[in-house]
This record gives sequence, structure tokens and C-alpha cells, in this order.
Amino acid sequence: MTDAATAADEVLIGKHGGVGRIVLNRPKAINALNHTMVARIAPALDAWAGDDEVRAVLITGAGERGLCAGGDIVSIYHDAKEGGTGSREFWRDEYLLNAAIANYPKPYVAIMDGIVMGGGVGVSAHGSVRVVTERSMIGMPETGIGFVPDVGGTYLLARTPGELGTHIALTTARLSAGDAIACGFADHFIPSGKIDAFVDALETSSVEEALAAFTEPAPESDLLAQRGWIDAAYSADSVAEIVARLQASGVPEAAKAAEQVLAKSPTACAVTLASLRRARVAGSLEEVLNEEFRVSVACLGSADLVEGIRAQVVDKDRNPHWSPATIDEVTDAAVATFFAPLGDLELGLTAPTTIGDHQ
Repeated sequence: MTDAATAADEVLIGKHGGVGRIVLNRPKAINALNHTMVARIAPALDAWAGDDEVRAVLITGAGERGLCAGGDIVSIYHDAKEGGTGSREFWRDEYLLNAAIANYPKPYVAIMDGIVMGGGVGVSAHGSVRVVTERSMIGMPETGIGFVPDVGGTYLLARTPGELGTHIALTTARLSAGDAIACGFADHFIPSGKIDAFVDALETSSVEEALAAFTEPAPESDLLAQRGWIDAAYSADSVAEIVARLQASGVPEAAKAAEQVLAKSPTACAVTLASLRRARVAGSLEEVLNEEFRVSVACLGSADLVEGIRAQVVDKDRNPHWSPATIDEVTDAAVATFFAPLGDLELGLTAPTTIGDHQ
């Protein structure tokens, strides 16, 4: 099989019954996104936006495990080790795609069944119709590999109820269907056994009619029920103070959360907290994506990203040696370097003036 044929097979794109279909098709890798896939999705969306035959767009993942496990972090690992620029250009196109999805002029339906992590959130949670199932497991696991939530993730996390987003980002907590809807990452609950029938209905009726026929009440959010201790701890101004509050709260779940935060990259956690606070006051998703791009490019040159991916994915010893090793050693000056302007390399997105606010 030629490289071109392989690339074309990694994402299946076509029109059927008035629906533009995008199928992420790397089931063995839980449909992890690579640059080639992003480069094929973007022009298809652009073409469908002006195609009268297309009423809506639908994105799904092949196989049984999930929509998308995130970006192809092994390639990012090699790029970071070798000082390459491939990841930077991948992120550039990926973030432009995230913004295009958020501003799409037609219904953009994302089936967030199974695992939806990192970059998978970027191609789904900015859509206008986001469907979860009882199998959904959604998360932003970046701090565990020495990275920082991106793909507009800090925009979404900063707009969750209270401090839930800060908890999710620093601990890499996984969201259930109920959690995802409560946190603004999803809109509708449809049992996984009814997804195929829902997809069929999209081709024979309007999106609204299909949703009315198949959506069911969402399960309750366990995370939302824990807002008391979460808000009390994560409203602190530093990761060290957050951990201290978690440890002092007397709540078993809080003590566990403290352990989870302490296991992550100290630098990534500090930069993530700063990113979330900045995203909270940002005026648009585009503004946040521009800043996330600066942070991601800075991460590419940091020791913790290489070490984090090595420990979790390459050697799989689950024993990363972070540098610096503790939260107390991370300086404000070090955090500030991640937000430094990139000059000619800036992402350069601007918010649209004719389209309403993002969700």
C-alpha cells in the first residue's frame, strides 16, 4: 500500500444523505490525530460550508474504543528530542481547525463515544451538537506527560462551573457523560446502542428531529456533586497552595486529588494553572488558541515533555523524573517564559465579528 493510500485511509471523508461524514480511521491507535488527518479534514469542512447538498457534518471514530485518544504523541516525542518543527506545524493546523469547528456555519455533530482525550476534545467539544454515551470517557491528560491542555481545552476548562476545570486539568480527571454535560464539554446523552440509529436518522431528518427522537436524560455528574471541596481548594493562586488545601480538607477524594497533582509535571501544572486563569478572562476562543500555541511551542523545548512521554508511552515505566522535581522549585519567571510572544511564528487567529459567541 502506498503512503498516499495509507494517509487517505486514516480519515474517511464523504457525503451521504445530506451529511458530510468524517470518520477518524486509526482504530488500533484509538484514532489518534496526526498532521495528515488534520490536513484532510480542514479542506473538507471548508468545501461543505458552501455546499448546499450538505445540511450537517458528522464526526465519528472507527472501532469500538473511542472517538479519538488525542494527538500522536510518539511523533511529538521524537520531534521534541530531535529539535524538529513538525509538531509546531501540526499544532498550527490543528488549532486553526479547532477554531473553524467552533465557528462552523452548519450543525457540526460529534459522537463522543468511548475515549475522547486531548486532540479528540479539540475536534468534538467545539462543535455545536456534542453527543455523549454511557461509554464516554473524556479528559485532558496533558499534565501527566509534561504538557499543557491545548486545542482550546483551557477555554473550555476555564468555563466549567466553579473550579471543576482546574481540578480536571491538574489531576487529568476523566469525565463521564454526566460530567461532560455538566462541565460544558457536551450537550446530549444518547445510549451507545442507539448511536447507529441516530446516525441513520441524521440522513433522513433534521438534526433537531434526530436529537428529539434519540436523546435521553443525562446521568448525574459525580464531579458536580463534589464542587464544595473542589472550589475551596482550587480557587487558590498557586499549585502549592491548592495541594496544601487539598491535603488539609479532610475529604478522602481531596487527599487523592493532591496525590494526583503531585505526580504530574510541576512545571506543566504551574503553567496550566496560569493558562486557565488567563483563559478565564480572555475575550474569545481565538485569543486562547493563540496563547495555547505559544505555550505548546515552549513545551516542545522543555525537558518535561520528552521525559513525560518517555515514561508514559515509550518506556512505559510510569516513573517520570521531572525537572524541576517539585512545585516549590518552579519559579514565576520560568512560568512566564511559556507565554512569550513568538514573533513571526504567532498563530495569529482573530475572533469572527459576524458569528455569535462560542458555547
